[in-house]
Amino acid sequence: KNNKITYTKDTKGNCILDFSYCGYKASEQDIPTVNNAVFVSQREGDATDVIQRAIDYVSSLKPNKQGFRGAVLLDKGTFNVSKSLWIRTSGVVLRGSDKHETVLFRRGVDRSAVLHIEGLNNRILKDSFHLVSNYVPVNEMTLELSSASGLKAGDRINITRPSTKDWIASVGCDIYGGGISALGWKPTDIDVTWDRTVVSVVGNKVTLNAPLTVALDSQWGASKISKYQWAGRISESGVENLTMTSDYNKQYPKDEDHCWTGVSVENAENCWVRQLNFNHFAGNAVFLQPTSSQITVEDCISKEPVSEIGGFRRIVFYTMGQQNLFQRCYSEDGVNDFAAGYCAPGPNAFVQCEAKRALGFSGSIDAWATGLLFDVVNVDGHNLAFKNLGQSKNGAGWNTANSLFWQCTAAEIECYSPAVDAKNRAYGCWAQFSGDGDWAESNNHVQPRSIYYAQLGARLSQDVSARGRVLPKNTDASSSPSVAVAAQMIKEARIPLVTLEKWIETAQFAPSVDKAKLISVDDLKSKPMKVKAYAPAIAVQDGRIVCDGSLITGDKLDVQWWNGKLKPNYIASYLTKPGLTRFVAGREGLGLTDRIDSVIATMQADGIAVLDHNYGLWTDRRRDDHERIRRRDGDVWGPGYEQPFARSGEGVAWDGLTKYDLYRFNAWYWMRLKEYADKAERHGMLLFHENFFQHNIIEAGAHWVDCPWRSANNINDLGFPEPVNFTGDKRVFMADIFYDISNVNRRNAYRNYIRQCLNNFADNKNVVQLISAEYTGPLHFVQFWLDVIEEWEKETGRKATVALSATKDVQDSILADAKRAAVVDIIDIRYWHYKNDGTTYAPQGGLNLAPRQHARLQKVGKVTFDEAYKAVNEYRTKYPAKAVTYYTENYPDMAWAVLMAGGSCPVLPVKDQDFIKAASQMTVMPVKDGNYKALGKIGTGIIIYSQSKSKIPVTLENGNFVLKFIDSKSGKVILLNKSIKGGHVFDLEMNESKNGAYWFQKM
Repeated sequence: KNNKITYTKDTKGNCILDFSYCGYKASEQDIPTVNNAVFVSQREGDATDVIQRAIDYVSSLKPNKQGFRGAVLLDKGTFNVSKSLWIRTSGVVLRGSDKHETVLFRRGVDRSAVLHIEGLNNRILKDSFHLVSNYVPVNEMTLELSSASGLKAGDRINITRPSTKDWIASVGCDIYGGGISALGWKPTDIDVTWDRTVVSVVGNKVTLNAPLTVALDSQWGASKISKYQWAGRISESGVENLTMTSDYNKQYPKDEDHCWTGVSVENAENCWVRQLNFNHFAGNAVFLQPTSSQITVEDCISKEPVSEIGGFRRIVFYTMGQQNLFQRCYSEDGVNDFAAGYCAPGPNAFVQCEAKRALGFSGSIDAWATGLLFDVVNVDGHNLAFKNLGQSKNGAGWNTANSLFWQCTAAEIECYSPAVDAKNRAYGCWAQFSGDGDWAESNNHVQPRSIYYAQLGARLSQDVSARGRVLPKNTDASSSPSVAVAAQMIKEARIPLVTLEKWIETAQFAPSVDKAKLISVDDLKSKPMKVKAYAPAIAVQDGRIVCDGSLITGDKLDVQWWNGKLKPNYIASYLTKPGLTRFVAGREGLGLTDRIDSVIATMQADGIAVLDHNYGLWTDRRRDDHERIRRRDGDVWGPGYEQPFARSGEGVAWDGLTKYDLYRFNAWYWMRLKEYADKAERHGMLLFHENFFQHNIIEAGAHWVDCPWRSANNINDLGFPEPVNFTGDKRVFMADIFYDISNVNRRNAYRNYIRQCLNNFADNKNVVQLISAEYTGPLHFVQFWLDVIEEWEKETGRKATVALSATKDVQDSILADAKRAAVVDIIDIRYWHYKNDGTTYAPQGGLNLAPRQHARLQKVGKVTFDEAYKAVNEYRTKYPAKAVTYYTENYPDMAWAVLMAGGSCPVLPVKDQDFIKAASQMTVMPVKDGNYKALGKIGTGIIIYSQSKSKIPVTLENGNFVLKFIDSKSGKVILLNKSIKGGHVFDLEMNESKNGAYWFQKM
């Protein structure tokens, strides 16, 4: 009333949030205009490196008092970019000369953002503080601590509200139905952490710079308050006044082999994205990541997205951070046009935004994104939703609390509240309505026009209308007008309404685009990149897998192919492994879309030399329930495990997306594998590439349901029976049919796919081709596979590195076939082993049972050093030109057996490269005593390995030797004797307390 806002509090002190703390500098000042520092003229060809060089140049400049270094000014014209651009430093702006005529045209199949504004996530938590108050209401900005000693104005703190078992049950998110709690919230899943600055400290009372969006109630657990430092977070950076466009295959209107995200902001605060157009992106126009805060996105337009219609697609303007503001943003044909994501702490605001032809709802699209404002937001064709999403999005449950729809329109507005002190509200809205939230003035206009700018003006005690630039709207529509008023209305009716899209085009920000006195990027001195002078030589040499002549050693990483959740505590758990083709739209990092360099760094740190890759079991995490039903829509859950094939854009597969085309390959999937292979090769690492994945065709019926090879899921008519006859309405036995290549279409599709596996890595020496993960299939399919490889090798003149990985009977049959054995470079022992009781665990191939099904029928038994040594040594002796790897029962602990038997890729703890190099040159020596094993070579030395105490006579050649001991567990090398004269028998005294190898090193 009287242009003043009155807040009514409940009995606990809760009231409607003041949302006005969102945006750049909490919207307390205008976004600055940063001076230009360098000019980039339009040019033909790939401009990625030259633009990045300009950004890096500005990043090197000294910031002024306001923290600004300068802007990179791009010329008018189209700039082709093939890789992401990165702003990694505070005070750097990327600016176009004209919003429409400066175009960043993203080419290629990489799905990463066109531009990352991204600092380092190196936040360090410091002192912790105890909250005294039993209840802190919504919108409160003062906390009482037991002691505020150590806190002062300007300090940065995190406030974390716990999600306990009792609280989860109180809001009904522990179980959603069916008596099954797998998708329900678990303790710590929904912990919310606010990022705040201390404004003042008076006694033990600490005042914050922005309100809390959920009450802190001690009955649900103690909240945590921690002081922190975050040196790597950046600020005062932005992008403005240009267009971003993604290339795509025009033959496929739902093509996804192109860029997904326009701008991603991460580990950053007080930054901006303004006056940008976005065209053809599959995922997001702007994605404000969980570590973003006080970002303003304004006057942006997204049109013509290109993707499947489904989950994680077309989430156009998206925040997972806090105090972020989207204003005057327009979107067409999005799925979730304006959205907040998982546990976005809030407040976050969408002000004066419009979606046209929406294909899904706007609002919070995941769990508990609290303090969300939709202010003058219009969604054409779909809903605005504050509600319990139940099991959607892998158990999202309540999507928000303490959120407000103000003066919004939509097909339907769903406004439900999870608790008495966590109300959602809808005031002055136009739609169909549902929900038990707080409603007022439905189908009526309310004042002020924008609650956000009314709150901001009241907080700042100033007129902020120029900053808000709210599109004028005449709300005076009398039902009984006078003749004169009716005449005036008739005149107005002839004038097209000013749309938000056109209103955005009249944006008042006009940056300087004068290039006359600017330094040109072409005049900058660039430092030549240091490139290694050589690429390591990886090969199968004398029956061993070596890099530059030295045996490759280290563990094997098996990628995940169905598991995982997007909840932070799950991602951070030991269960999450690095991956290559796991995909989460717009998000990068472990458990999400892994960055390849990080995968390699992790492998190096963990002593892993081999990445064993197979395609995912299914892309849609809804299938984790192992049901066999067709999904009602394409709202797939993440993280997705990508398949080798691209979608056709035709028909509907069982996951709700379009069917696959088995002759059209998923370019992103193969690009990622190739990138890893190229980079791993430089580090002497291997990629074991499993061509097929048997898990899809055996055991649980759900394994087959979404499989691309299934006839219902592709357009290629491979002749698999439909409807599927699930055994007992639960299991699937498709192996016999799958491996039957008498069907011409099936055979041709397999052949084409195998050739793709070879073509993709034609230049890589570190890629080993294997037939299939978990392969217990028949001999004839291995024969077919090897024949296709042989045909390819003859046709292309190239040589693939091939590992024979199958049951023992199939392996032995292939090795007895001289023609096909010639294609094999490596014998991989994986599905059988010798047992310590003298028998052999060796299931037969082609019996239509999975490895673990075979294991249930037979006693797997135990494997010791002797059995592993025997298995490897037999094959090495019989086929000396072929390498042997050992990945069967208990394989990591059999490293010394593998090494001493002449095998490859043992999981040795030894870091001493001299020892590994020497062992690589030695051959297995015959010994009379079975208590020890020996490797040796004249001129190099001898290695003796024994697990028992005994005296071993060692015949040394002429010369001088050094005797060293290598501890079998730690890999530590210890000097025992630095001077031993050769030419005689040396009696080696073994010590049972020191289990390991004795190395006579020739000097």
